[in-house]
Amino acid sequence: MRRVLIALLLVTGATSAPRVGPSGASLSRVVANDNRTPAGTLRNGVLTIELAVVMARWYPEAADGPFVDLPVFAAEGKAPTIPGPLVRVPKGTRVRLVVRNALGDSTIGLWGMGMTTTNDTVTIPVRPGESHVVEFIANQLGTFMYGARSARDVSETEQLAGAIVVDEPGARTDDRILVLNIWSAMRPDSSFNSALAINGKSWPYTERFDVTQGDTLRWRVVNPTVRQHPMHLHGAYFRVDARGNADGDTTFAPAARRMAVTEPMEPRSTMRMTWAPATAGNWLFHCHVAFHVIASARLDAPPDDVHGLHSTDPDKHMAGLVTGIHVRERGAEPVRRNVRHLAVTVTPGVAKDTAHLRPIGMRRTPDGRVPAPTDITPRGDIIWLTRGVPTDITVHNALAEPTAIHWHGLELESYSDGVAGLSGIGTRLAPAIAPGDSFVAHLTLKRAGTFIYHTHLNDLDQIATGLYGPIIVLEPGQRWDPTRDLVLTSGFDISR
Repeated sequence: MRRVLIALLLVTGATSAPRVGPSGASLSRVVANDNRTPAGTLRNGVLTIELAVVMARWYPEAADGPFVDLPVFAAEGKAPTIPGPLVRVPKGTRVRLVVRNALGDSTIGLWGMGMTTTNDTVTIPVRPGESHVVEFIANQLGTFMYGARSARDVSETEQLAGAIVVDEPGARTDDRILVLNIWSAMRPDSSFNSALAINGKSWPYTERFDVTQGDTLRWRVVNPTVRQHPMHLHGAYFRVDARGNADGDTTFAPAARRMAVTEPMEPRSTMRMTWAPATAGNWLFHCHVAFHVIASARLDAPPDDVHGLHSTDPDKHMAGLVTGIHVRERGAEPVRRNVRHLAVTVTPGVAKDTAHLRPIGMRRTPDGRVPAPTDITPRGDIIWLTRGVPTDITVHNALAEPTAIHWHGLELESYSDGVAGLSGIGTRLAPAIAPGDSFVAHLTLKRAGTFIYHTHLNDLDQIATGLYGPIIVLEPGQRWDPTRDLVLTSGFDISR
Protein backbone atom coordinates (compact mmCIF):
# COMPACT_ATOMS: atom_id res chain seq x y z
CA MET A 1 0.00 0.00 0.00
CA ARG A 2 1.29 3.47 -0.90
CA ARG A 3 1.71 5.84 2.03
CA VAL A 4 1.18 9.57 1.59
CA LEU A 5 2.71 11.84 4.25
CA ILE A 6 1.58 15.47 4.27
CA ALA A 7 3.49 18.43 5.72
CA LEU A 8 1.34 21.57 5.95
CA LEU A 9 2.24 25.19 6.72
CA LEU A 10 -0.51 27.81 7.04
CA VAL A 11 0.10 31.32 5.72
CA THR A 12 -3.16 33.14 5.09
CA GLY A 13 -5.06 36.24 6.17
CA ALA A 14 -4.80 40.02 5.95
CA THR A 15 -2.49 42.60 7.43
CA SER A 16 -3.51 45.59 9.50
CA ALA A 17 -2.98 49.33 9.44
CA PRO A 18 -2.83 51.83 12.30
CA ARG A 19 -5.78 53.60 13.89
CA VAL A 20 -6.35 55.34 17.20
CA GLY A 21 -9.39 56.87 18.79
CA PRO A 22 -9.95 60.63 19.03
CA SER A 23 -7.52 62.17 21.50
CA GLY A 24 -10.19 64.34 23.11
CA ALA A 25 -12.59 61.51 23.95
CA SER A 26 -13.23 60.81 27.63
CA LEU A 27 -13.63 57.06 27.90
CA SER A 28 -12.83 54.40 30.48
CA ARG A 29 -9.67 52.41 29.85
CA VAL A 30 -10.08 48.72 29.04
CA VAL A 31 -8.54 46.28 31.54
CA ALA A 32 -7.02 43.07 30.19
CA ASN A 33 -8.97 40.17 31.73
CA ASP A 34 -6.81 37.17 32.70
CA ASN A 35 -9.95 35.09 33.39
CA ARG A 36 -8.99 34.20 36.94
CA THR A 37 -11.83 35.98 38.77
CA PRO A 38 -15.45 34.98 38.03
CA ALA A 39 -18.08 37.70 37.83
CA GLY A 40 -21.45 37.93 39.55
CA THR A 41 -23.22 37.80 42.90
CA LEU A 42 -24.79 34.65 44.36
CA ARG A 43 -28.03 35.14 46.32
CA ASN A 44 -30.70 32.56 47.14
CA GLY A 45 -29.15 30.01 44.80
CA VAL A 46 -29.10 32.36 41.78
CA LEU A 47 -25.92 33.84 40.33
CA THR A 48 -26.72 37.26 38.91
CA ILE A 49 -24.29 38.91 36.53
CA GLU A 50 -25.09 42.42 35.34
CA LEU A 51 -23.22 43.42 32.20
CA ALA A 52 -23.21 46.52 30.03
CA VAL A 53 -21.88 47.08 26.53
CA VAL A 54 -20.08 50.42 26.66
CA MET A 55 -17.66 52.45 24.58
CA ALA A 56 -14.15 52.23 26.03
CA ARG A 57 -10.53 52.84 25.08
CA TRP A 58 -8.40 49.74 24.47
CA TYR A 59 -4.61 49.71 24.62
CA PRO A 60 -3.79 46.19 23.34
CA GLU A 61 -0.06 46.88 23.51
CA ALA A 62 1.82 49.26 25.84
CA ALA A 63 -0.14 51.16 28.48
CA ASP A 64 0.92 54.40 26.78
CA GLY A 65 0.88 52.97 23.26
CA PRO A 66 -1.68 53.09 20.45
CA PHE A 67 -5.33 52.70 21.33
CA VAL A 68 -8.71 52.23 19.71
CA ASP A 69 -12.17 53.26 20.93
CA LEU A 70 -14.69 50.43 20.62
CA PRO A 71 -17.67 48.65 22.25
CA VAL A 72 -16.65 46.48 25.22
CA PHE A 73 -18.35 44.38 27.92
CA ALA A 74 -18.18 45.65 31.49
CA ALA A 75 -19.59 44.30 34.73
CA GLU A 76 -21.89 47.04 36.03
CA GLY A 77 -19.94 49.38 38.30
CA LYS A 78 -16.56 48.01 37.20
CA ALA A 79 -14.00 48.75 34.51
CA PRO A 80 -14.64 47.43 30.98
CA THR A 81 -12.61 44.34 30.11
CA ILE A 82 -11.35 42.41 27.11
CA PRO A 83 -12.30 39.62 27.03
CA GLY A 84 -15.66 40.12 28.76
CA PRO A 85 -16.15 39.15 32.43
CA LEU A 86 -15.70 35.44 33.14
CA VAL A 87 -18.86 33.46 33.86
CA ARG A 88 -17.77 30.40 35.90
CA VAL A 89 -20.16 28.32 37.99
CA PRO A 90 -20.59 24.80 39.42
CA LYS A 91 -22.94 22.54 37.51
CA GLY A 92 -26.56 23.04 38.53
CA THR A 93 -26.26 26.76 39.25
CA ARG A 94 -29.09 29.00 38.06
CA VAL A 95 -27.55 31.92 36.15
CA ARG A 96 -29.26 35.25 35.50
CA LEU A 97 -27.47 37.47 33.01
CA VAL A 98 -28.66 41.04 32.59
CA VAL A 99 -27.13 42.80 29.59
CA ARG A 100 -27.63 46.54 29.10
CA ASN A 101 -26.85 48.29 25.82
CA ALA A 102 -25.15 51.54 26.84
CA LEU A 103 -23.81 52.43 23.39
CA GLY A 104 -26.52 54.99 22.73
CA ASP A 105 -26.31 54.85 18.94
CA SER A 106 -26.14 51.19 17.97
CA THR A 107 -28.25 48.07 18.42
CA ILE A 108 -26.32 45.01 19.58
CA GLY A 109 -27.09 41.35 18.98
CA LEU A 110 -26.38 38.90 21.80
CA TRP A 111 -25.21 35.36 21.09
CA GLY A 112 -24.22 32.43 23.29
CA MET A 113 -25.11 32.89 26.98
CA GLY A 114 -26.87 29.55 27.11
CA MET A 115 -29.10 30.47 24.16
CA THR A 116 -28.00 27.39 22.17
CA THR A 117 -26.65 28.97 19.04
CA THR A 118 -23.28 28.64 17.36
CA ASN A 119 -24.23 31.02 14.56
CA ASP A 120 -23.59 34.64 15.49
CA THR A 121 -26.06 35.80 12.81
CA VAL A 122 -28.82 34.36 15.03
CA THR A 123 -28.83 36.88 17.83
CA ILE A 124 -31.12 38.62 20.28
CA PRO A 125 -31.28 42.34 19.41
CA VAL A 126 -30.95 44.85 22.22
CA ARG A 127 -31.63 48.49 21.24
CA PRO A 128 -29.73 51.45 22.70
CA GLY A 129 -30.65 52.10 26.33
CA GLU A 130 -32.48 48.78 26.70
CA SER A 131 -31.58 45.66 28.68
CA HIS A 132 -32.15 41.97 28.06
CA VAL A 133 -32.31 39.22 30.67
CA VAL A 134 -31.06 35.70 29.91
CA GLU A 135 -31.71 32.95 32.48
CA PHE A 136 -30.53 29.36 32.33
CA ILE A 137 -29.51 26.47 34.54
CA ALA A 138 -25.89 25.50 33.99
CA ASN A 139 -26.55 21.77 33.71
CA GLN A 140 -23.90 20.89 31.12
CA LEU A 141 -20.23 20.64 32.07
CA GLY A 142 -17.68 22.27 29.82
CA THR A 143 -16.37 25.42 28.19
CA PHE A 144 -18.75 27.82 26.46
CA MET A 145 -18.64 31.41 25.25
CA TYR A 146 -20.81 34.46 24.83
CA GLY A 147 -20.63 37.62 22.81
CA ALA A 148 -22.38 40.47 21.06
CA ARG A 149 -22.36 41.89 17.57
CA SER A 150 -22.36 45.65 17.17
CA ALA A 151 -23.99 47.41 14.23
CA ARG A 152 -21.17 49.96 14.13
CA ASP A 153 -19.16 50.18 10.91
CA VAL A 154 -16.56 47.54 11.68
CA SER A 155 -15.62 44.22 10.13
CA GLU A 156 -14.94 42.18 13.27
CA THR A 157 -16.01 42.88 16.85
CA GLU A 158 -14.72 39.79 18.62
CA GLN A 159 -13.41 41.93 21.44
CA LEU A 160 -17.10 41.75 22.49
CA ALA A 161 -16.84 38.18 23.79
CA GLY A 162 -16.05 36.20 26.92
CA ALA A 163 -15.82 32.69 28.37
CA ILE A 164 -18.37 30.60 30.27
CA VAL A 165 -17.14 27.58 32.25
CA VAL A 166 -19.32 25.05 34.04
CA ASP A 167 -17.41 22.88 36.54
CA GLU A 168 -18.20 19.74 38.47
CA PRO A 169 -19.12 20.86 42.01
CA GLY A 170 -15.98 20.82 44.14
CA ALA A 171 -13.64 20.50 41.14
CA ARG A 172 -10.39 22.42 41.07
CA THR A 173 -10.58 25.71 39.20
CA ASP A 174 -6.90 26.62 38.88
CA ASP A 175 -6.75 25.95 35.14
CA ARG A 176 -6.03 28.91 32.87
CA ILE A 177 -8.45 30.28 30.29
CA LEU A 178 -7.07 31.92 27.14
CA VAL A 179 -9.61 33.85 25.05
CA LEU A 180 -8.61 35.05 21.56
CA ASN A 181 -9.80 38.53 20.62
CA ILE A 182 -9.91 40.35 17.26
CA TRP A 183 -11.14 43.83 16.40
CA SER A 184 -10.99 44.92 12.77
CA ALA A 185 -12.35 47.86 10.77
CA MET A 186 -12.02 48.87 7.14
CA ARG A 187 -10.43 52.22 6.42
CA PRO A 188 -11.54 54.55 3.61
CA ASP A 189 -8.75 53.18 1.40
CA SER A 190 -10.19 49.64 1.87
CA SER A 191 -7.23 48.51 4.00
CA PHE A 192 -7.91 46.92 7.39
CA ASN A 193 -6.95 48.21 10.80
CA SER A 194 -6.84 45.41 13.35
CA ALA A 195 -5.93 44.48 16.89
CA LEU A 196 -5.31 40.81 17.76
CA ALA A 197 -4.92 39.72 21.36
CA ILE A 198 -4.93 36.87 23.86
CA ASN A 199 -6.83 37.81 27.02
CA GLY A 200 -6.84 41.44 25.94
CA LYS A 201 -3.16 41.93 25.10
CA SER A 202 -0.97 41.55 22.00
CA TRP A 203 2.60 40.24 21.96
CA PRO A 204 4.98 41.26 23.51
CA TYR A 205 2.50 42.49 26.15
CA THR A 206 0.65 39.18 26.55
CA GLU A 207 0.99 37.34 29.85
CA ARG A 208 4.21 35.32 30.21
CA PHE A 209 3.75 32.01 32.01
CA ASP A 210 6.44 31.09 34.54
CA VAL A 211 6.45 27.35 35.31
CA THR A 212 8.81 24.54 36.27
CA GLN A 213 9.93 21.65 34.10
CA GLY A 214 7.53 18.73 34.56
CA ASP A 215 4.65 20.80 35.99
CA THR A 216 1.18 19.76 34.80
CA LEU A 217 -0.63 22.68 33.17
CA ARG A 218 -4.33 22.75 32.31
CA TRP A 219 -5.50 25.32 29.78
CA ARG A 220 -8.84 26.14 28.18
CA VAL A 221 -8.51 27.94 24.83
CA VAL A 222 -11.57 29.83 23.61
CA ASN A 223 -11.87 31.17 20.05
CA PRO A 224 -14.95 33.42 19.81
CA THR A 225 -13.65 34.99 16.58
CA VAL A 226 -14.87 34.36 13.04
CA ARG A 227 -11.42 33.18 11.95
CA GLN A 228 -9.60 29.87 12.25
CA HIS A 229 -6.56 29.87 14.53
CA PRO A 230 -4.30 26.77 14.47
CA MET A 231 -2.71 27.08 17.91
CA HIS A 232 0.88 25.80 18.09
CA LEU A 233 2.99 24.99 21.17
CA HIS A 234 6.78 25.04 21.03
CA GLY A 235 8.89 22.62 23.04
CA ALA A 236 6.31 20.05 24.16
CA TYR A 237 3.28 18.08 23.07
CA PHE A 238 -0.09 18.75 24.68
CA ARG A 239 -2.98 16.37 25.22
CA VAL A 240 -6.32 17.42 23.73
CA ASP A 241 -8.87 16.53 26.41
CA ALA A 242 -11.98 18.20 24.99
CA ARG A 243 -13.20 20.11 21.94
CA GLY A 244 -16.38 22.11 21.45
CA ASN A 245 -18.18 25.21 20.23
CA ALA A 246 -20.44 27.94 21.65
CA ASP A 247 -23.00 25.27 22.61
CA GLY A 248 -20.49 23.37 24.76
CA ASP A 249 -17.76 20.80 24.42
CA THR A 250 -17.19 17.07 24.39
CA THR A 251 -14.75 15.52 26.84
CA PHE A 252 -12.92 12.70 25.11
CA ALA A 253 -12.61 9.26 26.64
CA PRO A 254 -9.04 8.66 27.91
CA ALA A 255 -8.21 6.41 24.95
CA ALA A 256 -9.38 9.07 22.49
CA ARG A 257 -7.27 11.92 23.90
CA ARG A 258 -4.62 12.62 21.29
CA MET A 259 -1.27 14.38 21.58
CA ALA A 260 -0.62 17.41 19.40
CA VAL A 261 1.65 20.40 18.93
CA THR A 262 -0.80 22.28 16.69
CA GLU A 263 -4.58 22.18 17.04
CA PRO A 264 -6.90 23.89 14.53
CA MET A 265 -9.33 26.17 16.38
CA GLU A 266 -12.34 26.69 14.13
CA PRO A 267 -14.44 29.88 14.49
CA ARG A 268 -16.51 29.80 17.71
CA SER A 269 -14.61 26.77 19.03
CA THR A 270 -13.03 25.72 22.32
CA MET A 271 -10.29 23.35 23.42
CA ARG A 272 -9.27 21.94 26.78
CA MET A 273 -5.65 20.83 26.91
CA THR A 274 -3.20 19.37 29.43
CA TRP A 275 0.57 19.50 29.05
CA ALA A 276 3.80 19.28 30.97
CA PRO A 277 6.84 21.30 29.87
CA ALA A 278 9.44 18.70 28.97
CA THR A 279 12.47 20.95 28.66
CA ALA A 280 13.64 24.08 30.45
CA GLY A 281 13.92 27.36 28.56
CA ASN A 282 11.77 29.88 26.72
CA TRP A 283 8.90 28.67 24.55
CA LEU A 284 5.92 30.05 22.64
CA PHE A 285 2.22 29.28 22.25
CA HIS A 286 0.82 31.08 19.23
CA CYS A 287 -1.48 31.08 16.25
CA HIS A 288 0.19 29.50 13.23
CA VAL A 289 -1.45 31.79 10.67
CA ALA A 290 1.50 34.01 9.81
CA PHE A 291 -0.54 37.18 9.33
CA HIS A 292 -1.81 36.90 12.93
CA VAL A 293 1.67 36.89 14.50
CA ILE A 294 3.98 39.03 12.36
CA ALA A 295 5.03 42.62 13.06
CA SER A 296 2.25 44.00 10.87
CA ALA A 297 -0.32 42.56 13.31
CA ARG A 298 0.46 45.45 15.65
CA LEU A 299 -2.11 48.20 16.02
CA ASP A 300 0.65 50.79 15.49
CA ALA A 301 2.33 49.06 12.55
CA PRO A 302 2.52 51.05 9.30
CA PRO A 303 1.04 49.27 6.26
CA ASP A 304 4.50 48.00 5.29
CA ASP A 305 6.40 47.61 8.54
CA VAL A 306 9.81 46.94 7.02
CA HIS A 307 11.63 47.69 10.28
CA GLY A 308 9.56 45.22 12.26
CA LEU A 309 9.56 42.56 9.58
CA HIS A 310 13.35 42.52 9.37
CA SER A 311 14.11 43.00 13.06
CA THR A 312 15.82 40.22 15.00
CA ASP A 313 14.26 41.47 18.26
CA PRO A 314 11.43 39.04 19.22
CA ASP A 315 9.47 41.96 20.66
CA LYS A 316 9.47 43.51 17.20
CA HIS A 317 9.42 40.67 14.66
CA MET A 318 6.34 39.08 16.29
CA ALA A 319 2.99 40.56 17.37
CA GLY A 320 -0.63 39.58 17.91
CA LEU A 321 -1.69 36.08 18.97
CA VAL A 322 1.48 34.99 20.75
CA THR A 323 2.20 34.23 24.40
CA GLY A 324 5.41 33.07 26.05
CA ILE A 325 6.28 30.37 28.56
CA HIS A 326 9.41 30.39 30.71
CA VAL A 327 10.21 26.90 32.03
CA ARG A 328 12.56 26.69 35.01
CA GLU A 329 14.92 23.73 35.11
CA ARG A 330 14.09 20.96 37.61
CA GLY A 331 16.82 18.46 36.74
CA ALA A 332 19.81 18.14 34.46
CA GLU A 333 19.15 17.32 30.83
CA PRO A 334 20.31 13.85 29.69
CA VAL A 335 23.71 13.65 28.02
CA ARG A 336 23.54 13.27 24.23
CA ARG A 337 25.73 10.47 22.85
CA ASN A 338 26.39 9.01 19.40
CA VAL A 339 25.27 12.20 17.71
CA ARG A 340 24.67 12.24 13.97
CA HIS A 341 25.80 15.36 12.07
CA LEU A 342 24.09 16.94 9.06
CA ALA A 343 24.56 20.24 7.22
CA VAL A 344 22.01 22.32 5.33
CA THR A 345 22.21 25.70 3.60
CA VAL A 346 19.54 28.38 3.32
CA THR A 347 20.04 29.48 -0.26
CA PRO A 348 18.53 32.15 -2.49
CA GLY A 349 17.16 31.47 -5.94
CA VAL A 350 17.02 33.56 -9.09
CA ALA A 351 14.94 36.74 -8.67
CA LYS A 352 11.43 36.56 -10.06
CA ASP A 353 8.95 39.30 -10.95
CA THR A 354 9.44 41.49 -7.87
CA ALA A 355 12.54 43.26 -6.65
CA HIS A 356 12.59 42.07 -3.04
CA LEU A 357 10.89 38.68 -3.18
CA ARG A 358 12.75 35.70 -4.54
CA PRO A 359 12.33 31.97 -4.08
CA ILE A 360 14.55 30.60 -1.36
CA GLY A 361 14.90 27.21 0.19
CA MET A 362 17.01 24.97 2.38
CA ARG A 363 19.32 22.50 0.67
CA ARG A 364 21.12 19.52 2.14
CA THR A 365 24.87 20.19 1.85
CA PRO A 366 26.79 17.19 3.22
CA ASP A 367 30.17 18.70 2.38
CA GLY A 368 29.31 22.09 3.86
CA ARG A 369 29.60 23.90 0.50
CA VAL A 370 27.16 26.71 -0.27
CA PRO A 371 25.26 25.80 -3.44
CA ALA A 372 25.04 28.32 -6.26
CA PRO A 373 21.74 30.22 -6.67
CA THR A 374 19.42 28.41 -9.05
CA ASP A 375 15.97 28.94 -10.42
CA ILE A 376 14.44 26.70 -7.77
CA THR A 377 10.88 25.75 -7.05
CA PRO A 378 10.10 27.20 -3.61
CA ARG A 379 10.33 24.57 -0.86
CA GLY A 380 13.21 23.17 1.06
CA ASP A 381 14.66 19.70 0.70
CA ILE A 382 13.30 16.75 2.65
CA ILE A 383 15.30 15.94 5.76
CA TRP A 384 15.30 12.26 6.82
CA LEU A 385 16.08 11.48 10.44
CA THR A 386 15.75 8.48 12.77
CA ARG A 387 13.91 8.30 16.06
CA GLY A 388 16.26 8.00 19.01
CA VAL A 389 19.33 9.12 17.08
CA PRO A 390 20.37 12.56 18.40
CA THR A 391 21.15 14.76 15.43
CA ASP A 392 23.02 18.05 15.12
CA ILE A 393 22.09 20.06 12.03
CA THR A 394 24.41 22.88 11.01
CA VAL A 395 22.40 25.57 9.20
CA HIS A 396 24.48 27.80 6.89
CA ASN A 397 22.88 31.09 5.84
CA ALA A 398 23.72 32.10 2.26
CA LEU A 399 21.07 34.84 2.17
CA ALA A 400 21.80 38.56 2.31
CA GLU A 401 19.58 38.86 5.42
CA PRO A 402 19.31 37.09 8.79
CA THR A 403 17.18 33.99 9.21
CA ALA A 404 16.20 31.50 11.93
CA ILE A 405 14.90 27.94 11.56
CA HIS A 406 12.14 26.44 13.74
CA TRP A 407 11.87 22.62 13.83
CA HIS A 408 8.10 22.35 14.14
CA GLY A 409 6.93 19.44 16.29
CA LEU A 410 10.38 18.14 17.20
CA GLU A 411 11.42 17.94 20.84
CA LEU A 412 14.73 19.68 21.36
CA GLU A 413 16.59 22.06 23.63
CA SER A 414 15.16 25.57 23.86
CA TYR A 415 18.30 27.18 22.43
CA SER A 416 17.78 25.28 19.16
CA ASP A 417 14.06 26.07 18.82
CA GLY A 418 14.59 28.82 16.27
CA VAL A 419 12.95 31.95 17.72
CA ALA A 420 15.71 34.54 17.39
CA GLY A 421 16.38 36.47 20.58
CA LEU A 422 14.02 34.33 22.70
CA SER A 423 14.93 30.65 22.39
CA GLY A 424 17.29 29.59 25.14
CA ILE A 425 17.56 29.80 28.90
CA GLY A 426 18.80 32.55 31.21
CA THR A 427 21.09 34.94 29.38
CA ARG A 428 22.00 32.35 26.72
CA LEU A 429 19.56 33.26 23.95
CA ALA A 430 19.83 32.05 20.38
CA PRO A 431 20.73 34.76 17.86
CA ALA A 432 19.41 35.04 14.36
CA ILE A 433 21.69 33.38 11.79
CA ALA A 434 23.50 36.30 10.19
CA PRO A 435 24.34 36.32 6.47
CA GLY A 436 27.37 34.12 5.90
CA ASP A 437 27.13 32.64 9.40
CA SER A 438 25.87 29.28 10.68
CA PHE A 439 24.02 27.80 13.64
CA VAL A 440 23.99 24.26 15.05
CA ALA A 441 20.57 22.93 16.10
CA HIS A 442 20.58 19.99 18.53
CA LEU A 443 17.60 17.69 17.82
CA THR A 444 16.56 14.92 20.21
CA LEU A 445 14.01 13.04 18.03
CA LYS A 446 11.81 11.30 20.57
CA ARG A 447 9.03 10.51 18.05
CA ALA A 448 8.73 9.11 14.56
CA GLY A 449 6.44 10.84 12.09
CA THR A 450 6.06 13.68 9.62
CA PHE A 451 7.09 17.18 10.70
CA ILE A 452 8.12 20.49 9.13
CA TYR A 453 10.84 23.07 9.42
CA HIS A 454 10.35 26.73 8.56
CA THR A 455 11.78 30.14 9.19
CA HIS A 456 10.66 32.01 12.30
CA LEU A 457 11.95 35.39 11.11
CA ASN A 458 10.82 37.78 8.38
CA ASP A 459 7.99 35.35 7.75
CA LEU A 460 6.20 37.08 4.88
CA ASP A 461 9.30 37.15 2.69
CA GLN A 462 10.99 33.95 3.79
CA ILE A 463 8.10 31.53 4.32
CA ALA A 464 6.10 32.81 1.37
CA THR A 465 9.08 32.38 -0.95
CA GLY A 466 10.02 28.87 0.07
CA LEU A 467 11.89 28.63 3.37
CA TYR A 468 10.02 25.60 4.68
CA GLY A 469 10.06 21.90 4.08
CA PRO A 470 9.26 18.42 5.40
CA ILE A 471 11.07 16.39 8.03
CA ILE A 472 10.57 12.62 8.06
CA VAL A 473 11.59 10.82 11.26
CA LEU A 474 11.76 7.07 10.66
CA GLU A 475 11.64 4.30 13.20
CA PRO A 476 15.01 2.60 13.86
CA GLY A 477 15.66 0.11 11.08
CA GLN A 478 12.93 1.55 8.85
CA ARG A 479 13.94 2.34 5.25
CA TRP A 480 12.54 5.11 3.09
CA ASP A 481 11.09 3.82 -0.20
CA PRO A 482 10.67 6.74 -2.64
CA THR A 483 8.49 4.60 -4.92
CA ARG A 484 5.92 4.05 -2.19
CA ASP A 485 6.38 6.79 0.40
CA LEU A 486 5.28 10.12 -1.06
CA VAL A 487 5.61 13.53 0.61
CA LEU A 488 3.12 16.25 -0.34
CA THR A 489 4.11 19.70 0.88
CA SER A 490 1.47 22.44 0.80
CA GLY A 491 2.63 26.04 1.07
CA PHE A 492 1.96 29.57 -0.09
CA ASP A 493 4.11 31.22 -2.78
CA ILE A 494 3.95 34.99 -3.39
CA SER A 495 7.14 35.16 -5.43
CA ARG A 496 5.50 34.47 -8.77
